[in-house]
Amino acid sequence: MTAPIDFWFSIGSPYTFLAVMRLPGIAEKAGVEVRWRPFNAHALQIEANDVPFADKPLKADYMWRDIERRAAKFGLPVRLPIPYPLPEMEQANRVAVLAAGEGWCPAYAIATYRRWFADREPSGSEPNLSESIKEAGQDPARVLEQANSGAAARALEAATGEAKEIGIFGSPSFVADGELFWGPDRLEDAIEWQHNLDQGNPG
Repeated sequence: MTAPIDFWFSIGSPYTFLAVMRLPGIAEKAGVEVRWRPFNAHALQIEANDVPFADKPLKADYMWRDIERRAAKFGLPVRLPIPYPLPEMEQANRVAVLAAGEGWCPAYAIATYRRWFADREPSGSEPNLSESIKEAGQDPARVLEQANSGAAARALEAATGEAKEIGIFGSPSFVADGELFWGPDRLEDAIEWQHNLDQGNPG
């Protein structure tokens, strides 16, 4: 049986859009289980004094054009420019942590990223927040009450601490049997690595 791959992601990361939108289909085709693991990448980047694209206009311009090219290649809807950075990034990820614990994280993450990139509605803010929760089959009032609690904040902090402990420094990241793959273009590499391990051919 194929071991699961951990998908560490943080809502607010633009490049994570390319992973979130493609992951379910690729994982199903490859026959691999994926565990969606939300965390706060921004907190780790601040701690490491490594906030990407801050005060780097040339690099930021390249990022948006790169995402636009890749989105077109994969048939993903994008309407640039989109709101960035997100004003309610932590709230978006608190909801994601709650969703991961209850089993509806993929549906929420896909909905919130689609609304952010296609409809230009910032993730973590209204109307994106409540509508994405609804699209995932949940009651926004219940979810937001729990997501804005101290318990949810502590859960996100714990997840972020766990990510740091295993060496994750950015989103999206994939971990296959302890091996770290960073970036949306490393999804297939992580799956291939896991398949090789399952077949007794590590590396």
